[in-house]
Amino acid sequence: MQRILSTYRYVSQPLTPALLTEIARAGISAIEIFCGSFHFNYGAAQSVRELAGTLNELGLELHSLHAPTERDSAQGRGSGLPVSISEPERIRRQDAVDEVKRALDVAEIIPFRYLVQHLGSSRQAADPRNLDAAFGSLEHLAAFAKQRGVTIALENTPSEIGAPASLLQFVKETHLRDLRFCFDIGHAHLAGGVDADFSLMRDRVVTTHVHDNHGEKDEHLLPFEGGIDWDAALGAFAGAPEPLPLVLELKEQAAGGPTLDQVRAVFDKLEKHLEKKGARPART
Repeated sequence: MQRILSTYRYVSQPLTPALLTEIARAGISAIEIFCGSFHFNYGAAQSVRELAGTLNELGLELHSLHAPTERDSAQGRGSGLPVSISEPERIRRQDAVDEVKRALDVAEIIPFRYLVQHLGSSRQAADPRNLDAAFGSLEHLAAFAKQRGVTIALENTPSEIGAPASLLQFVKETHLRDLRFCFDIGHAHLAGGVDADFSLMRDRVVTTHVHDNHGEKDEHLLPFEGGIDWDAALGAFAGAPEPLPLVLELKEQAAGGPTLDQVRAVFDKLEKHLEKKGARPART
């Protein structure tokens, strides 16, 4: 099993060479970078080139980027103003699309496979105006991404517009066949349930977000620390049409954890469970 860590765990601090070195020393072979400009200045070519050099030195692969979701207004904090590609107001929607394109342009310097994208913000409903806006955005972005060797993977989120049924219907109605899905197990646990949500999404899932919670809020805990039935969930993953990369997407906790030692231990545990399920290794 390839060990992939999302840098969301460190989103409140800059993504420095020292931090990436610690990640690599923990046995992590690939990362997903969360696009917050304070964390990683993805719009600055010099920052991207410096990151490329560090990743190459450490032998770290860039598996994916998570598209920006909010504006950064202060050190390590979003402004609360969403970057939404389903914004009905044309100027705001175009601004969001331009921001996502800046993230996709990273692939010109550092190749990566997937851009994980929210269909809309948590406050948006799956109404025709928002969905039409999302269609216009993604019709353009999917082509822009494909030119750079990147596939856009829509993530299920605990919202009406990001629900698996909504994502599935959106792809069916728009015929945007290049779109794929990122299955977020923690979000599924908060919404329709892991089994039900994965059943809806499984045929188009190409990557995942793996974390735990107690079913009430999006805690992004280490797997096995919340209420998810990991035996059943990993069994479902093992039976997917294609082997799935497991991307550990954690949140910094009040006590300062989880540590990289804890991350390594939970990867060990996930690996053992998958081996018992007879899972094939994901493509690298």
